[in-house]
Amino acid sequence: MPVTDQELTALAASQDIISLGMLGDDIRRQRHGTATTFVRVADIAADASSAITVPPAAGEVRIVGLPPSRTAAVDRVRAVVSAAFGVAVSGFSLADLEHLAAREGVELGGLLDQLAAAGLELVAEAPLDRLTDPRRAIEAVNIAGLTLARLTIDQAGPEEPLALFKMVADLQRQVAVIRTFAPLARRRSPAAETTGYEDLKRVALARVVVDNVASIQVDWSRYGPKLAQVALTVGADDVDAVSALDDQSQGHRRSPLEEIRRNIRAAGYEPVERTGRFEPRPA
Repeated sequence: MPVTDQELTALAASQDIISLGMLGDDIRRQRHGTATTFVRVADIAADASSAITVPPAAGEVRIVGLPPSRTAAVDRVRAVVSAAFGVAVSGFSLADLEHLAAREGVELGGLLDQLAAAGLELVAEAPLDRLTDPRRAIEAVNIAGLTLARLTIDQAGPEEPLALFKMVADLQRQVAVIRTFAPLARRRSPAAETTGYEDLKRVALARVVVDNVASIQVDWSRYGPKLAQVALTVGADDVDAVSALDDQSQGHRRSPLEEIRRNIRAAGYEPVERTGRFEPRPA
């Protein structure tokens, strides 16, 4: 049964994280059952002077940062795609691309077309609070034949997140191409530090409010295994940025792959490794 606006307001104001978390978990189970997806990511610097190394375990190769020019961005994509040997290549913040296009006096769509022609498959993230025109920018990604990997929030403000999450749901009704939403801020504000309780409340509330986006995502590398694990019990169903480095120096059970699998199972779910193309990764 859909949650009414009055109920959403009450949930957002409540300190009862248990009830909100149970509701978030119920909704994620209705969509995904016990399956929890995760992706192992190899980060490659956008700086052309940095070496390109793609570990065999990578399910996605992600270009992070932004080169100084459109030509440099396209050249870097070509180089990374060549080294990726068929692994999906994602890259860049859509807000950074929006600014780069404006600085060079070209349309965002034209820049995205060039990146797609160079082999880019996914735009790594679209930070809602940094985009000049979120709907237009996300539609440009789709028109260029690219996939938006995730909608994000760059920096959370001190205000309650309910209005922000309603904005996300409304944006999805307009564009209908957002498949993953990461509700925790990518950067922490010194003026609005959050607690683990507040982070979990945001995850649960996002799952309840943004009911037209398939997946709620948490970042393993940014927020750590403990928060990620608990977030799975209140509505998250996808874990991003698990290390693709198959480090077994502390033993097989302490490798990144075994650690993420163990944490997901300990939360009561079934781990499913996926690729950057959102497809199950072959065993």
